[in-house]
Amino acid sequence: MSWIEWYNSLIKPSWTPEPATIGLVWQILYPIIFVTFAFVFIQAIRKKVPWKVTLPFAINLLANLVFTPIQFGLRSLFLAAADILIVWGTILWIMVAIWKHYRWVALAQIPYLVWVSIATVLQLSITWNNWSKGGFTPAPRPKGALTPGLRISSWQ
Repeated sequence: MSWIEWYNSLIKPSWTPEPATIGLVWQILYPIIFVTFAFVFIQAIRKKVPWKVTLPFAINLLANLVFTPIQFGLRSLFLAAADILIVWGTILWIMVAIWKHYRWVALAQIPYLVWVSIATVLQLSITWNNWSKGGFTPAPRPKGALTPGLRISSWQ
């Protein structure tokens, strides 16, 4: 089953955005995230902000990047829900950590916070609605695979 077939098979709230809408929102947000995060890391390199200020940015970036592989690769609703809570929490942490240094960076996170708040409620709703599936529905494995996409040998 493809990722989209799997995703479409999940019980979702009636207000769930279409995948194309979700993609469009991220296309708008990623440049904002890139510019503001890069700015903060550059300021840390220049010693204009303490390195500890970059910690929530780094955690957020990592959590944001692993969401898709967790949700659509592992197909783990529970882990995806935990991950998106980390993304949401680190956005708040980012806004607090950077406020006294660069308020514009904190304010630029507002659209990101709004979208991730919606996405968090959506993810938690999907996880709850599909809890009877265990919250973890692994992708089907090819015959002879140890893990998805990894074969024991090429002849199997």
